[in-house]
Amino acid sequence: MALYAAYGTNLDPEQMRLRCPHSPSRGVGWLQGWRLTFGGEDVGWAGALATIVEDPLSAVYVMLYDVPDLDEKVLDEWESYPLVREKIRLRITTLDGSPLAWVYVLRAYEGGIPSCRHLGMIAEAAEAAGAPQDYTSELRARPCQGVETVLEEIPPDD
Repeated sequence: MALYAAYGTNLDPEQMRLRCPHSPSRGVGWLQGWRLTFGGEDVGWAGALATIVEDPLSAVYVMLYDVPDLDEKVLDEWESYPLVREKIRLRITTLDGSPLAWVYVLRAYEGGIPSCRHLGMIAEAAEAAGAPQDYTSELRARPCQGVETVLEEIPPDD
């Protein structure tokens, strides 16, 4: 059984229960020295995708899950591993210690604006996972692009 640290929409325990029913949550923690950001705007369905990058002055809130092989394969499909994302192992700071867990990171450069819908889903997931108010408020204050902005960039079919 592997330990997975979710920082995007998989922070939401209900979403993870639906995607990976054999993967119980193990608690919450922080990725110290990492920052939530966005990238891969060219591979996302509507804006940039969530990822993390090293930043010694930042921390990312995570939910930890015990994930068996069966659920890991399902999660890999959801996260487009290994085409769009890769897995790395990091130490997570928790009240019980610093376990090693895997996270997904984009195989793309940082940059780009997420859709407002995607950013809102991450903020709601963080709230469902018990993230502090200042963390979720910062998420909701980030710049994002509305659907109409994305649709304007898509050329009409002729």
